[in-house]
Amino acid sequence: MGFEVLLKGNNFLRLLLGLGVSLRISVISVLISILAGIFLGILMSTDKPVIKLFSKIYLEVVRIMPQMVLLFIVFFGATRILGINISAELSAIIVFSFWGTAEMADLVRGALQSIPITQYESSKALGLNQTQTFVYIIIPQIVRRLIPLSINLITRMIKTTSLVMMIGIVEVLKVGQQIIEANRKVSPNAAFGVFATVFLLYFLACWPISLLSKKLEKKWEI
Repeated sequence: MGFEVLLKGNNFLRLLLGLGVSLRISVISVLISILAGIFLGILMSTDKPVIKLFSKIYLEVVRIMPQMVLLFIVFFGATRILGINISAELSAIIVFSFWGTAEMADLVRGALQSIPITQYESSKALGLNQTQTFVYIIIPQIVRRLIPLSINLITRMIKTTSLVMMIGIVEVLKVGQQIIEANRKVSPNAAFGVFATVFLLYFLACWPISLLSKKLEKKWEI
């Protein structure tokens, strides 16, 4: 079945280290995306035409442009055109943060717009100023809606990091390919065993996060 190649030398350890690279890129990108996305989402909820135009163009670029193309533009294009040396891992973090910020900002904007205007009016009637309204009324509701969605963004980010192998980052999928190539002659079925293990590693990384998201959604629906 091809699983025996993982028992040779440190092949399985290499897969785990490759998964660690994917998780590191994902976690850093998600943290940046959440912070930048919250700030941008609040700006997007305003009525300023310039901000609306910028956010619309930004979101359309992210939705239309494949992540792989963005990776090539940042890693290869920036190096040649701007004359700066950007590592493959930093390029991946930039691209995934660029994508994740747009996703998070759109979620924040939607969450803010879903709050009934009567809640703002009620808080004003109770004598709360704008800052108190956001701190005690609006933000707690937004957080409840955003946390499960943010967790889903983490799982999507982890899965999408498989693209970074295209710019030379040795993550779990790249390590798997290297193991298969090295054992092509002695183990013709290595591809099945290695990719099945990669699938299992991705599943083990994403499944607990997905369960947490569903649990929070169910808890806060009540």
